[in-house]
Amino acid sequence: RVQVVESGGGSVQAGGSLTLTCSSSGRRYSSNCMAWFRQAPEKEREGVAAISTGRGSTYYADSVKGRFTISEDNAKNTVSLQMDSLKPEDSGMYYCASAPMCVQWSRMAGYDSWGQGTQVTVSS
Repeated sequence: RVQVVESGGGSVQAGGSLTLTCSSSGRRYSSNCMAWFRQAPEKEREGVAAISTGRGSTYYADSVKGRFTISEDNAKNTVSLQMDSLKPEDSGMYYCASAPMCVQWSRMAGYDSWGQGTQVTVSS
């Protein structure tokens, strides 16, 4: 089972950028699905982006397309989320998650490993 840990959250003004990093350890297959989810206060957790590691396929929520970029570094076993042109509505706790495959990537049920989360706050 893969273990994941997030880092890189913080506070930024609207229009700014942040990079989140997810470090993974444990059993890995040739390819699995690594994703970022976020949850704002009193809102449901939602999928932000995912990547099929080893294959390079990427998936994005409509709300972040063109602003966020997910990428992997296989040598470091990390997945990063570059967030540009941030908006106040991007604020929330961001979680990294791992699943065997990116089938219906935005559904939480498919993920068996979750990190503790890292806070992102975007001020207007």
